[in-house]
Amino acid sequence: MINRLFHLLIVLLFMQKMDAKGINNLPKELAPFVKEVHINTINGTKAALSFKMVSKSLVHVSVVWKLNNPVAQDSAAIKITPAFAPGFHWSPHLTPNNNSIIAQHVFRAPAILMSDKHKLLVMIPDLDLLKKGSPVPWYMDMNAPQNYLELGMSKSRVEEHVLYVRDKGAVFPAGEVRLGFYLMVSNRSEDIQNPWRSPLQLMWNKWGAPLYRTGEPLHQPDLEPYVKQTYNWAFNNWRPAVWQEFELNGKKVGAPVFIVNVTQSPNYRAPVDEREFRSVWNQAWFHSLRSAQGLYRYAKRTDNDTLKQLALKTKELALSFPQQRGLFKSVIATEMEEVTIDGKKYHRSKGWETKYFGNSNRNPFTWDARQSPYHIADMSYTAYWMMVWYEELEKDERLVNYARSYADALLALQDKEGFFPAWLGIDTYRPMGYLDQSPETSLSVTLLLKMFKHTGNKAYLAAAQKALDAVARKIIPVGQWEDFETYWSCSRVGSKDWVGKKIPRNNMFKQNNFCIYWTAEALLEMYKATGNKLYLQKGRRTLDELLMCQATWQPPYMAIRTLGGFGVMNADGEWNDSRQCLFAGLIIEYGKLLKNTEYIQRGLSALRASFTMMYTPLNPQTTRQWQARWPFFGPEDYGFMMENYGHGGETNDSGLGIGEFTIYDWGNGAAAEAYNRLLDKYGAPIFSN
Repeated sequence: MINRLFHLLIVLLFMQKMDAKGINNLPKELAPFVKEVHINTINGTKAALSFKMVSKSLVHVSVVWKLNNPVAQDSAAIKITPAFAPGFHWSPHLTPNNNSIIAQHVFRAPAILMSDKHKLLVMIPDLDLLKKGSPVPWYMDMNAPQNYLELGMSKSRVEEHVLYVRDKGAVFPAGEVRLGFYLMVSNRSEDIQNPWRSPLQLMWNKWGAPLYRTGEPLHQPDLEPYVKQTYNWAFNNWRPAVWQEFELNGKKVGAPVFIVNVTQSPNYRAPVDEREFRSVWNQAWFHSLRSAQGLYRYAKRTDNDTLKQLALKTKELALSFPQQRGLFKSVIATEMEEVTIDGKKYHRSKGWETKYFGNSNRNPFTWDARQSPYHIADMSYTAYWMMVWYEELEKDERLVNYARSYADALLALQDKEGFFPAWLGIDTYRPMGYLDQSPETSLSVTLLLKMFKHTGNKAYLAAAQKALDAVARKIIPVGQWEDFETYWSCSRVGSKDWVGKKIPRNNMFKQNNFCIYWTAEALLEMYKATGNKLYLQKGRRTLDELLMCQATWQPPYMAIRTLGGFGVMNADGEWNDSRQCLFAGLIIEYGKLLKNTEYIQRGLSALRASFTMMYTPLNPQTTRQWQARWPFFGPEDYGFMMENYGHGGETNDSGLGIGEFTIYDWGNGAAAEAYNRLLDKYGAPIFSN
């Protein structure tokens, strides 16, 4: 505590403070929006502050310290105090404590926004300057109670999973030390209603689109070789580890396993150690039925009956999950055991003879899949993909009957406000008190609209509309984007005391973008079902909030290609997360509907980013990172693909940030499905935009 107070005293001692009236060159356009500017000195050296008008609503700000000698100082920064009292705040990462910062590691589309009912102020770091490199890493911060936004330079370290705090040890070299950023201001009602649109447009036009036009983020434009390599990896080179086939209810069924790791490589010379329990999932993330549709499309296009039969076995597996009261489980798994080899312990499956049904263990209650509750999102998602299979691949009436049985059960679970609960007890069939009113509801809306379209039953439409209106009323305005992944996956920070509450220092909820995607999709589908343009307007706003998680540039400190890739939430560190392959189609669809080139380019870049993490000669830059981390990898491993990059919040050019597993249904198989589906929907010309 004493050290923190001492640090605060030193910071205050070396600050320049200027109110708006005291800044000689402050553009008059900023005066209604900016009250004060605070700038650190560096060992007593004051900074030169300059402004350049780009447009009436956009100003470039430059901060320069001229140092005669190197200076050891932990940080230097500029703080902007708004000339109004914001009620809305947004930043890309949470900074819950005064020592917290938004490290440059998470500068995907870096911006901080503050607004009231009449004014919007946005800070965007000058990425052109950052691309040139910096002797000390950049950071941002936002403090809602003290009403400032900040851009600075400081070392950082990771705490929990994943938050960043200031670290000591920075050294500023002799010469010019620079910070730069843009301030965007507006009093237009459309910008207050959708504060992300103008920053997104600026960042894409300035940094994203030029990279996109050069072919980023891939080294070659054709995606077909990546898809071919995916299926060769899964069903040839790695088939013994990946493909699971067994008998269920007298039928041969099968699917790729949930997860494999590097110890299962044909080139690994030590005993196998399975990372998690051997299983197949039909869950909102890892969905074997969705991936099987991509395989089916590819097999049909290439006239490959062997692959087609594998896809059909996965469909049979999905239909074999028993229903109770219309509900069904999402996981089938084997018992596991621990074996000892040469004095070391390894996890192994006991085989599919020990199979059992369960549910996703990413929940607030238990890690045991056998005891895990029903998850509405998982069931709605599976029923949705059954209907997609029926509508687009083959008219198997069993799929419709299964989905209808579930949808009818779903109607009875809707509460008075319109929400569907997240979890139901496996014995009680009752809501369990967590996320009973959350944006997970949006996924069920999309299913019900699909059922309405197929059956014409207006009860499905009425329930969907009531549910989506509840999400639009309660969730969207305040950004309460909480779903199962927000707290009960790898980023569990806040799971004990943040659920349902804003973090005071940021005036924000812990947010995950999966439910933002579900909501943007549900709003688009509702617009198509009703023709009500209000849903389209809200949908675009929601989509733009989602796009604030998409990388719009190539950081010099990232050893893989990043354009178009997505992060996950405002308390995690991933780049190029596999969810981007799901997002791609929705972004493109909005672009087509709105005749918006930016959206189409963003969607295509998201799809291309979905293959950037693959170990393959097609990705020489990424492959060097794989080989730095796992030197035993060889041609038999081409197609292996981690779900994301920099998961732990740190990277370097020597393999740090590269993982050790592949989830076919949340990685290469999911990316291949997205490509195959978009190819069938739009044809090959879509990929030439």
